[in-house]
Amino acid sequence: MDNFDYFSWIILPLLIFISRLGDVTLATLRHIFVSKGFKKIVPFLGFVEVLIWLIAMRQVFSNLNNIACFLAWAGGFAMGTYCGMMIEEKLALGMQLIRIITDKDPTEMVAEFRGLKQGVTIVDGEGAQGKVKLVFTVVNRVHKKQIIEIIHNHNPNAFYSIEDVKSSSHGVFSDREQLSYLRRLFPEKSK
Repeated sequence: MDNFDYFSWIILPLLIFISRLGDVTLATLRHIFVSKGFKKIVPFLGFVEVLIWLIAMRQVFSNLNNIACFLAWAGGFAMGTYCGMMIEEKLALGMQLIRIITDKDPTEMVAEFRGLKQGVTIVDGEGAQGKVKLVFTVVNRVHKKQIIEIIHNHNPNAFYSIEDVKSSSHGVFSDREQLSYLRRLFPEKSK
């Protein structure tokens, strides 16, 4: 055990794992920022991501006979993907359309949305079992859980679907959240 190479079998794989975790987390965030229109931060993230990747890749190619380096590479990739998704979820960037279909009167639910200064559009519709109301609202992602709670409180059996909104204009949007710190640093392009 005195001859065991701690650097090659423990420290180097750990450094590769951490490097890979970092570059894949940045890659995941970079893709998300591209889809959300944050053009100013994306090149910086790409630069740092590739620099970390090159350093880690060099170490893997310098140690092709070390299986621990390969496992660290793959494990770092998996954890980096997971961490990137968790960070994106916490940032909650962007807007989402919540489409609610209910056969019950949505008046109280809509009043609660409007009490939050949330824009709402209501449309009469026809479902498989009769008359329904379609309620549309575009919300900041950070407020999605609150809106869903309101839906469940007023009509737990209502059908709803949620989808990302790439861009929007001319609507009534909640002023509960001023521009986030990230948006002030890296504004989106004009729509």
